[in-house]
Amino acid sequence: MVTAFYIASAVAIAATIMVITRTQAVHALLYLIVSLLSVAVIFFCLGAPFVAVLEIIIYAGAIMVLFVFVMMLLNLGPESAQQERQWLNPRMYIGPAVLSLVLLIELVYMINQGLATVYSPTVVAPREVGISLFTTYVLGVELAGMLLLAGLVGAFHLGRRRERREHGTDTTTQAADTESSPNVTVGEDS
Repeated sequence: MVTAFYIASAVAIAATIMVITRTQAVHALLYLIVSLLSVAVIFFCLGAPFVAVLEIIIYAGAIMVLFVFVMMLLNLGPESAQQERQWLNPRMYIGPAVLSLVLLIELVYMINQGLATVYSPTVVAPREVGISLFTTYVLGVELAGMLLLAGLVGAFHLGRRRERREHGTDTTTQAADTESSPNVTVGEDS
């Protein structure tokens, strides 16, 4: 299982790097699916098969399919036909296919080796999870909270800047309109 963990970790790192470096959104999404599948294998290696199944069903399944459909719907226009022809190029799918094949071989190996291992499910109460999160893993919970807060504040400020630019554009066009109109003073004889 240790070897499978390291192989899945290497695939996750490689796929995540490919997500960051891809310029085409659909290619990045394909690599993100591979990355999420390898994270599911990592969870399975760590003895959390339920979390691994949730990772596959929720993230790699539902959410990523939604992302792919949204990306396909947003690419409208004549340029999208050319992009779709490029996406259908088989060379673009070689990277995700190779990484997925590595994960498939690893999964088959783990299933063959894991037949002797029997998992004994234990019921964990929500209270025990809360106590564990806020005593043993309190630093991780606080860091995740700070990261989420930073993302929220960043999204708010990005949205506010766009709004200011829109108002700035409106005021500059209004100022340009008043400057282009002739100055007429009241009480001037013609």
